[in-house]
Amino acid sequence: MSTPYPFTAIVGMADLRLALLLNAVSPAVGGVLVRGEKGTAKSTAVRALSALLPAVEVVPGCRFGCDPAAADPACPDGPHGPDAGRESRPARMVELPVGASEDRLVGALDIERALAEGVKAFEPGLLADAHRGVLYVDEVNLLHDHLVDLLLDAAAMGASYVEREGVSVRHAARFLLVGTMNPEEGELRPQLLDRFGLTVEVAASRETEERVQVVRRRLAYDADPAGFATAWRGEERELRERIAAARALLPSVSLGDGALRQIAATCAAFEVDGMRADIVMARTATALAAWDGRTEVTDADVRQAALLALPHRRRRNPFDAPGLDEDKLDETLERNRGEDDDPDPGPDGGGPDGGGRPPQGDDGAPDPAPDIAPPREPADSGARPEPAHAPQGGVGERAAVPAAEPFKARALTVPGLGEGAAGRRSRARTAHGRTTGARRPQGALSKLHLAATVHAAAPHQRARGRGGPGLVIRRDDLREAVREGHEGNLVLFVVDASGSMAARQRMSAVKGAVLSLLLDAYQRRDKVGLITFRGATAELALPPTSSVEAGAARLDRLPTGGRTPLAAGLLKAHDVLRVERLRDASRRPLLVVVTDGRATGGPEPVRTAGRAARLLAAEGTASVVVDCESGPVRLGLAGELARELHGTAVTLDELRADSVAALVRDVRRAA
Repeated sequence: MSTPYPFTAIVGMADLRLALLLNAVSPAVGGVLVRGEKGTAKSTAVRALSALLPAVEVVPGCRFGCDPAAADPACPDGPHGPDAGRESRPARMVELPVGASEDRLVGALDIERALAEGVKAFEPGLLADAHRGVLYVDEVNLLHDHLVDLLLDAAAMGASYVEREGVSVRHAARFLLVGTMNPEEGELRPQLLDRFGLTVEVAASRETEERVQVVRRRLAYDADPAGFATAWRGEERELRERIAAARALLPSVSLGDGALRQIAATCAAFEVDGMRADIVMARTATALAAWDGRTEVTDADVRQAALLALPHRRRRNPFDAPGLDEDKLDETLERNRGEDDDPDPGPDGGGPDGGGRPPQGDDGAPDPAPDIAPPREPADSGARPEPAHAPQGGVGERAAVPAAEPFKARALTVPGLGEGAAGRRSRARTAHGRTTGARRPQGALSKLHLAATVHAAAPHQRARGRGGPGLVIRRDDLREAVREGHEGNLVLFVVDASGSMAARQRMSAVKGAVLSLLLDAYQRRDKVGLITFRGATAELALPPTSSVEAGAARLDRLPTGGRTPLAAGLLKAHDVLRVERLRDASRRPLLVVVTDGRATGGPEPVRTAGRAARLLAAEGTASVVVDCESGPVRLGLAGELARELHGTAVTLDELRADSVAALVRDVRRAA
């Protein structure tokens, strides 16, 4: 087993270190979501935490980590009597791969033995391994929807249920959920987002000396992991002792009525949903006081708790950046200050910092008295959107205009039956959904089709010597269910930004429509891409990605003007889709062309655009043309383009309908 990087050797990232340590002090805080760009040591910090967690007492031989003092009466390895014994082992850090199967997460029940032998043969999954420890999900925003649902159920109930055709197993599954994600790769479902107690934003330092220190320590660790860990052993031991002391002090910490009023007022002021935020803030403020060696919660504890617990809960829609208005936070806390707050500071000045400085030795060796916690008032705990700047204007270019208010868009779907990644747009064969048939198992059996299995076994009962109740089941009789659900698609937007679209009111409406479709793509778990065309060329403004926020940002800065190279836009779409088919052949594309249909750029613009459209149609690309033509006199060019694409045309007004069965014709019908 490799030597983990020491937690105390991590440079900077004060908010992240504090959030992880608060959960080590009080697991009831509810876990941490770490958001940040790639290469910022998010995973390193999380894995380093495991060495600091106190050991747990377990029943010897129990695969589900039962506590001898309060064993789970429903434990599949139980029941555990008072003489079951006890042993100590380190708390586990269990990693959930993004591509894990359902059986790997919750465990696998051997259906064949259950039917043929009448026994429950259960192989525990990662939820059982993580019980009373940490469940770590790297790239949690890329986790499949059905795994997210299972995590939500387990986190809410503290237990995992595995059911297969009336045969069920239940076991306890209480764990600390820690996730890391890069927001550029897509956002997290709100239901799972709320399950994380705290959230922190991390970014690479812009300070030269701090970056030098990061590189120096990393090189020293890579050259000799064991020796580097040994150099930090004393600091790691001191930190473990501080965590243990804070855990012991935690039950004695007093949360006064004044602090509770501040917590409730803050959650109300920032309009967070539900009451979970209030509870998490209260637990976090209490853990902060215990971490600092105090028995009373201060105003500063409440403020820090808000900065950690509220940013990810105040979002109104997927395009809102997380973060808090700290001026508003301070005003709310001051307005609701109670008389029982602000007790005398602790021996080292109060606050979670507790004095001292982080280790900063130039040679990679620790400096004395390392401090893990950040300053009392961090500069910022949430990302704030940077102002959008329009690019420098060129000939015929107009400044970007704001988008109109987004609306609920009609459901655009790809015809036919796919087999792509789980999502919520088009029909597909999936592991979850309604049962539509049965087939012989392909690999390990997980979804038994009971009626089909009985039907296959019934004709052979006499030959197999059946002499009593029940069926004699053989492996060849087993049938698995074929299910139909929905998949996520690649929605590729091709947006006309030429002069004919540049009227301010029209372009604002177009941007509002595309923004609405982006929001719809977020809700349906699609990948999105954005191509714009104007002047003489087309540009891939956003390569296909799961981050619809990136698409919204590109759209916001979109300038307009110049001629209309419609053919260039369609040919660019053809090239992008060709590459994406090689990368992910199972993810079906949906082409959304937003234009008034005019073609004025390039040689023979109308004829060339027609050939490009027919090329896309010949490859079976499902297409929708959003007709942006306005005014009393209309040429109907967008409708002609839709016919060339073998797709469907819809006006901006028609796009606002709540739902339709399908707008795209089946381009794969027999000739």
